[in-house]
Amino acid sequence: MSGRVGDLSPHQQQTLARFKENLQDLLPTLPKADDYFLLRWLRARNFDLKKSENMLRKHVEFRKQQDLDNILTWQPSEVIQLYDSGGLCGYDYEGCPVWFDIIGTMDPKGLLLSAPKQELIRKRIKVCELLQHECELQSLRLGKKIEKMVMVFDVEGLSLKHLWKPAVEVYQQFFAILEANYPETVKNLIIVRASKLFPVAFNLVKSFIGEETREKIVIFGDNWKQEIIKLISPHQLPVEFGGTMTDPDGNPKCLTKINYGGEVPRSYYLRDQVKVQYEYMVSVGRGSSHQVENEILFPGCVLRWQFASNGGDIGFGIFLKTKMGERQRAGEMTEVLTSQRYNAHLVPEDGSLSCLKAGVYVLRFDNTYSLVHTKKVSYTVEVLLPDRASEEKLQGFRATSASPVQ
Repeated sequence: MSGRVGDLSPHQQQTLARFKENLQDLLPTLPKADDYFLLRWLRARNFDLKKSENMLRKHVEFRKQQDLDNILTWQPSEVIQLYDSGGLCGYDYEGCPVWFDIIGTMDPKGLLLSAPKQELIRKRIKVCELLQHECELQSLRLGKKIEKMVMVFDVEGLSLKHLWKPAVEVYQQFFAILEANYPETVKNLIIVRASKLFPVAFNLVKSFIGEETREKIVIFGDNWKQEIIKLISPHQLPVEFGGTMTDPDGNPKCLTKINYGGEVPRSYYLRDQVKVQYEYMVSVGRGSSHQVENEILFPGCVLRWQFASNGGDIGFGIFLKTKMGERQRAGEMTEVLTSQRYNAHLVPEDGSLSCLKAGVYVLRFDNTYSLVHTKKVSYTVEVLLPDRASEEKLQGFRATSASPVQ
């Protein structure tokens, strides 16, 4: 049995009855604690009564902390309203609301330098509540229960700036909140216009997405406009996404419904850096350098770094070793990121590099130009691996599109 209303086994019916008994103290505090709502929590924990109850009780605490009863009237700051992308636009064939998340045009660093991270996360919580409310309205309009939502992630333009650690943490927390507080509400997560960098980005958030939700992820290839209309009617899709819907003025992107983000003007910045916890600290003596080696086993990985210096500026560059098993001077290696001096004692630096080749990449902190001052460098370096399943799927799409028509 599916564990849904009207399709319960005797054991599931008994568990639902006991669930209600155990939650008598909570039910009056919930906005809509009908059987549809309660069965979501039971299905999420395979009808394990204790686990389901713990999950729901934690959600009630979350509701209080986030003041979810009033979140739909809460408005984020102007910069988030103007530059944080996304929007509710249309419904799928069964009437489920569709949310579009536009990743590529979003300026994550600009947003996080202009607003607190928790405000960006709270805005995404509001989106979840908005979609739940829209499901209720759709249920009334259609005369049938609508419980699920569809999310379309447009990742065209996904670049290294979107892999900035504080930005990734926003999406990690969002998916963790979605799993813990909105179980059984996702019908599909649709990925369109995925680039070669997508498997790395997905791998960073994958562990925060439950297995059942992961199974609902749909990645479309180059023919995504033909595929997406199998899930969403053309008249419910903007022209930009392969449908026929436009704004009243004919705009194919439906800007009145979907915010496409954009670069945040510096006039909104509240700070020039985001506080970072570094993993390592080294002293780079006057007239010397410090090398950090990272072995990249296969192409497609990304090197991501953050560093700050104390005592003055510091040189930084990345090199690819030409001989294994021994230290090489900078001039003996292949330079892949030009070495230059950074005022990292004033503003911390961060960046990332797509590794096109396997090999040992050397991050070199250079103080050879300083004859007087030793520099202290705090840094974090990570190797970001691609998700192999999604990488293979994208490679399959590219192979298919490159094949001649028979």
